[in-house]
Amino acid sequence: MSEEIYYPNPEFAKDARINSMEQYWELQNSAKEDYEGFWKGYADEKIEWLEPYDKVLDESDAPFYKWFTNGKMNVSNQCIDRHLATRGEQTAILFEGDKGDVEHITYNQLSQRVNKMANLLKNEFGIKKGDRVVLYMPMIPEAAYAMLACARIGAIHSIVFGGFSAEALKDRIEDAGAKLVITADGAYRKGKPYMLKPVVDEALGQGGESIEAVLVVKRNNEAIEWVEGRDHSYNDLIDAQSDECPFEPMDSEDPLFLLYTSGSTGKPKGVQHSQAGYILWAQMTMEWVFDVREGDVYWCTADIGWITGHTYIVYGPLAAGTTTVMFEGVPTYPDAGRAWSMVEKHKITQFYTAPTAMRLLHKMGQDEPKKYDLSTLRVLGTVGEPIDPAAWKWYYEVVGGSKASIVDTYWQTETGGHMISPLPGATPIKPGYATFPLPGIMAEILEADGTPTPVGEKGLMCITRPWPSMIRTIWGDPERFVKSYFGDVKKDGKPVYFTGDGAMMDEDGYIKITGRTDDVINVSGHRIGTAEIEDAIKKVDAVAVSAVVGKPHDIKGEGIFAYIVLKEAGSADTETIKAEINAVLKQEIGAIALCDQIAIVPDVPKTRSGKIMRRILRAIAKGEPITQDTSTLEDPSIVPAIEKIVQEG
Repeated sequence: MSEEIYYPNPEFAKDARINSMEQYWELQNSAKEDYEGFWKGYADEKIEWLEPYDKVLDESDAPFYKWFTNGKMNVSNQCIDRHLATRGEQTAILFEGDKGDVEHITYNQLSQRVNKMANLLKNEFGIKKGDRVVLYMPMIPEAAYAMLACARIGAIHSIVFGGFSAEALKDRIEDAGAKLVITADGAYRKGKPYMLKPVVDEALGQGGESIEAVLVVKRNNEAIEWVEGRDHSYNDLIDAQSDECPFEPMDSEDPLFLLYTSGSTGKPKGVQHSQAGYILWAQMTMEWVFDVREGDVYWCTADIGWITGHTYIVYGPLAAGTTTVMFEGVPTYPDAGRAWSMVEKHKITQFYTAPTAMRLLHKMGQDEPKKYDLSTLRVLGTVGEPIDPAAWKWYYEVVGGSKASIVDTYWQTETGGHMISPLPGATPIKPGYATFPLPGIMAEILEADGTPTPVGEKGLMCITRPWPSMIRTIWGDPERFVKSYFGDVKKDGKPVYFTGDGAMMDEDGYIKITGRTDDVINVSGHRIGTAEIEDAIKKVDAVAVSAVVGKPHDIKGEGIFAYIVLKEAGSADTETIKAEINAVLKQEIGAIALCDQIAIVPDVPKTRSGKIMRRILRAIAKGEPITQDTSTLEDPSIVPAIEKIVQEG
């Protein structure tokens, strides 16, 4: 079947950094011909080196690769100081609070505030190079100041998403051996205050003996417990600090930050990223994928607690010298027009969000974008999961006015930045496809024995050459690092990085991500990816969101259970929707993929970053008790509501 193809807007393309597929292939071929020379050229151009490196890539201890060995630089300098002479009065961070309060923080102001925070960490708490600092913060500017202050003095930050429970926070503190927690009393969400400091208190009441102090930013000024000698007020201490703080020369391979994967089963994994390679790729992908330029206002709707927030709210945009938006609230409060009103008000040029958030915006206000002037938008991005063609089309036509380019980005916490993505001025788009690896990224779809997967068939998504922003190790557990990422696939006898995702390539070389290889349902011996089933279900007009899980079946082994959120509540009954869904599944996949059971639900359980928690849905489908912590969910009350629907269904 031939897919619809959308070509880049010619007006956009003529000024884009990469403006044709010919230019893309020239870059990619140059990387293949001289891999180290390719990366050396960009490292020399983009990074302000304090001392030169002696080797681009050291593969002697693979897979513990080292980039730009013995080079010295500083990420805080890369993001702030080197911009001050040319863009000191430009807005670096544009903050909008949940209640609509707005603050423009210039690069000069950012420099002063980061220096003050760095001095506070050094002088009051004795934080030095190599110490670990845990951040448990809301989406406020002080979170960015803390990240950059740690980078400035060589401390290793580890951000724990502000929705995680006390136990999850404690586990991460203990694994990192952190000395300091930086938190806030709380913040605002949907017009109401919520609290963070009590969770820190609970976590430290359970363990975390390495913590010597807690630094608290006052945001919502709600009453909090105060532990004498341990807890300190950022607001009371910061003004006395000097706004000058020299940055620490850091080795290219010194750790920059740890970011723990969810750890819902087993011990959480502390993904360790380095300095030079990470910031280089963060800046390059900002320039290539989002095509940022002078005067742009860029908005990523993620939370800093996730890798998307690290790379594409703080480090990447600031390294690229652009204006980055930090938003405390949710894009559907006080109504479905909040995101679009912000685009109009701030003249936002790039908008980067998750397909889940986009589907919710579509469901709540399909025609809402038409009420606002969104003409400044040039690039629309998606992150976190593949975007289905129907949602893609709405995003393109209604939000982007059929003019803005859409970049459906594929990457992971471990990759540090985008791996596969359209280039907005060059790549013809097939909705639903991640398209091509970025220049310098050697991505291949392989079988477990390293042979290429045939065109049109599903295989394993692998990166076959090391790249600068890749994970360096799992903190304190190098054996787990090797086993987790380099233990499954070999090419030419050598282990390669396996993403854990399945993928397929079409006859034009376009890559489509088919979902986690371990997220499959085994129906009568046939392994079917849940993403594949969900993509088909989304073609039913009445369906806004679908989430599919396996349920034990006496004959088939596993049957297919689908949770369905309708675009309009009550618009159809269960049997009618089931019949429509199964007709599409039979057509798209085959009779083997028919749903045995569906439940029409008001929403599905998802984290605040938009990830659907299928483990909870599996437990409900099986009638098992929910043992997983639901405090990380966008709306924890949805779980008992779904349980009731399934039990009564």
